[in-house]
Amino acid sequence: MMAGAAEDVRTLFGAAIRAALEAWPALQIAVENGFGGVHTQEKAEWLGGAVEDYFIANVDLALEEIEDFLGELMTTEFDTVVEDGSLPQVSQELQTMFQHFQKGDGAALQEMTSNINQKKCKVTATPLKTAKETGVDEEDVDSVEEMEVKEVPVRAWAEVSQM
Repeated sequence: MMAGAAEDVRTLFGAAIRAALEAWPALQIAVENGFGGVHTQEKAEWLGGAVEDYFIANVDLALEEIEDFLGELMTTEFDTVVEDGSLPQVSQELQTMFQHFQKGDGAALQEMTSNINQKKCKVTATPLKTAKETGVDEEDVDSVEEMEVKEVPVRAWAEVSQM
């Protein structure tokens, strides 16, 4: 592969990673709610580059290693433990992207990015009512705060927002 073509595929790989991360509901919720502190948005933007660099530095990653890496980043940077089953899915998607990158298959990376962007949903988190708000005895409720997650297709959300 020529140097220019390699740089183009690297750029497509980075864009695909960022699209996958931006479409990930767990990360969307963490960013939307400021779980990363005052620099949450900057951390979200940094995350794409960090994941890209991780793949470039570690060419033969097992799926579990990718999951562990993403899970650790979410915990340390966004104070978020991902327990919704999405880590394996996102990790597999990123691993597939990296395989396309290694083959120099820019068309496949563009297609993956396009598919992600078409399917992307706007996710909102709504805090569940507390025991006091529901009239339930607080001793009967776990102390962990939970949030209800709703997915809204971006197109439908945009149409409603523009009305």
